[in-house]
Amino acid sequence: MKKIVALIVAMLLVFSCSALAELTFTTGGTSGTYYAYGNVLAQYITNNSDVTVTAVAGNGSAANIDLLDIGDAQLGFVQNDVASYAYNGIRFEQYEGNPIESFTALCALYTETVQLVTCNPDIKSVEDLKGKNVSIGSQGSGVYFNAMDFFAAYDMTEADINPQYLSFGDSAEALKDGKIDAAFVVAGAPTPAVTDLCTTKGAYLVSLDDEHVAKLQEISSAYAKSIIPAGTYDGIDEDCVTVGIKATIIANEDVTEDEAYAIVSTIFENKDAITEAHAKGAELDLEYASTCGLPYHAGAAKYFAEKGITVETAE
Repeated sequence: MKKIVALIVAMLLVFSCSALAELTFTTGGTSGTYYAYGNVLAQYITNNSDVTVTAVAGNGSAANIDLLDIGDAQLGFVQNDVASYAYNGIRFEQYEGNPIESFTALCALYTETVQLVTCNPDIKSVEDLKGKNVSIGSQGSGVYFNAMDFFAAYDMTEADINPQYLSFGDSAEALKDGKIDAAFVVAGAPTPAVTDLCTTKGAYLVSLDDEHVAKLQEISSAYAKSIIPAGTYDGIDEDCVTVGIKATIIANEDVTEDEAYAIVSTIFENKDAITEAHAKGAELDLEYASTCGLPYHAGAAKYFAEKGITVETAE
């Protein structure tokens, strides 16, 4: 009898362990919002659900999509514009005719603003970047895609600048040292790397006019006009007009319906607690979360349906 009881206990332990998911969540560079917020979310989900999520640093949207596609991560932070390009196989050579359909959306969380940062007050427009040393994001980041869209809106190409492929943190250091003239940073504002730059050296944000906001929206419907308010960064006392996209969590096919449901419900049922740990939690909103231009995971759709919201799912 003791052997039978021991066997039953052992089997129960096996089943309970197998039911506890362990998912890798690839985020962004350590100086960006993806990494900081991703770690907060991963820890909160792990501590308050039956799903264990481990956040790891990543290289950004395109790289994160690739990691999910090959199964090296199960969850990822992405810009919804880049995710749409990849899923639909459009816009950029690496995706045209080669759509990546191995992921679906869980939820959109907050607005990422495209911030064109410089320490040179004479750079007042994207056109002023011609011939300059400009960071357009680390390899695999969504920043590159936004920079290319900005250039397209101004009838420019990558060939019009001297491109540097740097992370947010490295871009800030290069601006401090005068090694580059400007940098594209795409993240929730305030972004730690930009905050540090403004505090230690002083910097400027380059605004868009309405004509070029409209051109960017023609390039991608994911772009929405966005304002970075004066005072967001030390020394920047005027509003900056730019565009934003949605920071979105995606999941690959290894994430079950129950796991996806647990992740989304844990995030949105605990907004106040998450906001205490990271300011971006204040932007959690179900209506905002339910549209990102991508099909949604069945588990996420189940949660939204409980809240009276219908989302598109993959066929």
